[in-house]
Amino acid sequence: MRSFLRFPARLGLATSVAAALLCATAAGGPAASAPLSAADRAHIAQIEAGLVPAVVIKGRPSPAKTLATRMAQTHVPGVSIAFFDHGRIIWTKAYGLADVASGRPVTPETMFQAGSISKPLTAVAALRLVEAGKLDLDQDVNSRLKAWKVPENAFTAQQKVTLRRLLSHGAGLTVHGYNGYDRTAPIPTTVQVLQGAPPANSAPVVVDTVPGTRWAYSGGGYVVTQLLLSETTGLAFPDLMRREVLTPVGMTHSTYEQPLPEALYDRAATGYRRNGQPVRGNWNVYPEMAAAGLWTTPSDLARWAIAVQQARAGKAHGLLSPAMARQMLSHQIGPWGLGVQLTDQDGSRRFGHGGDDQGFQNDLEAFITGSGQGVVVMTNGDAGIELVPEIVRAVAVSYHWKALEPEERTLAKVDPAVLARYAGVYSIAGLANLTLSVKDGRLYADVPQLSPIPFELLAQSQTRFFVLENGLTAEVVTDAGGAVTRLNVGGPFGKYVAQRKP
Repeated sequence: MRSFLRFPARLGLATSVAAALLCATAAGGPAASAPLSAADRAHIAQIEAGLVPAVVIKGRPSPAKTLATRMAQTHVPGVSIAFFDHGRIIWTKAYGLADVASGRPVTPETMFQAGSISKPLTAVAALRLVEAGKLDLDQDVNSRLKAWKVPENAFTAQQKVTLRRLLSHGAGLTVHGYNGYDRTAPIPTTVQVLQGAPPANSAPVVVDTVPGTRWAYSGGGYVVTQLLLSETTGLAFPDLMRREVLTPVGMTHSTYEQPLPEALYDRAATGYRRNGQPVRGNWNVYPEMAAAGLWTTPSDLARWAIAVQQARAGKAHGLLSPAMARQMLSHQIGPWGLGVQLTDQDGSRRFGHGGDDQGFQNDLEAFITGSGQGVVVMTNGDAGIELVPEIVRAVAVSYHWKALEPEERTLAKVDPAVLARYAGVYSIAGLANLTLSVKDGRLYADVPQLSPIPFELLAQSQTRFFVLENGLTAEVVTDAGGAVTRLNVGGPFGKYVAQRKP
């Protein structure tokens, strides 16, 4: 969402970004690239100059903005990008500052908190244990868990929580995500997180719907997976992930260690809030490691994505068998495979995952068919939620990824009196409230959880609206009597129902 909070002048972000732009760097390791070609440099220049919104209006010019300009406008100090193509990292590029106070620049080796991109790597570790015969995808996990078990209730009496359902967000478990902990605060154990017991700052993980019947994103489900994998192997989770994923893939600038070891502080980016201030202590600690604990770089995540692509294609790598990789990249429930979101669009298929921790926003997109290309974008600012999709779209335009290019729409005229009927407060249970209001004949949505200021909803029809910058959509639904009852909300943040409050 948009933010017009002023960045503290003493940080001089726009100047710092311009001064800290780094040259494109070929990445090392087994998936390394050749020296940059003229075509590569042209793509990079086009991307840097071509950030565009999610939607363009038919018949209206949509001037592109530069990356440096958008970094300053969104108050994101640092950006790191890795682009890969058919098994090789073609180029990496780093921009801006890893730490504003010290002036330390971002480099391709700067580590960012990956947020929920931790989950697909956790899924691969779990699938490797399945292939080794140590776990079963469809077994009741309570038959294996020891220190804590999924609380039984009327829902689990009908269906059980299984590893397959945990990895695909179909286990019916609660707790969408985690906020992490101040570095000076007490850190809960995995069991305390699952129990919601002090010093945990999150609710207990419980089953609130019949497992296997509905897709519902659950970070809590991945904490269950974390306990299951550690108890199965007898290893601390960071050691398990190093053995099963990081080392086999060659992710030499990555770790699941929480808290981050002091020896790695100088390689870690500081996270920043929308107001330009750093996260207290520079970053939070995430004991929910499987769900949100990975520190990594775009190059390392690109290596992981390439390994998955190659495993599915049957190329020798050793990460997963072709059959297991294909199962991972097949729809399980809703839009999800095993650990990854799957998208079938415009004749191409891709897998990916977004990720945010406090002060960090990231995205990974990789094609299964078609180009075989992909990109990883990592940022150290909360407002990266706006910037990251713009960068991905610029990459899509440059490399002709039709499925991710901006969508063209035609505006409809809606009488302000009709818009006035839509004004009111709508609630997405447990997540957010949306307040719709009309000003000067235009419809606005105020969502404090996403943006400090309202954003305009443009009309596509009399009942369908969209946000220009990010493509979020809202469809007004009425009852038989014509009274507005809810909004069907969609777009890059998922699909939700927002019920109108009385």
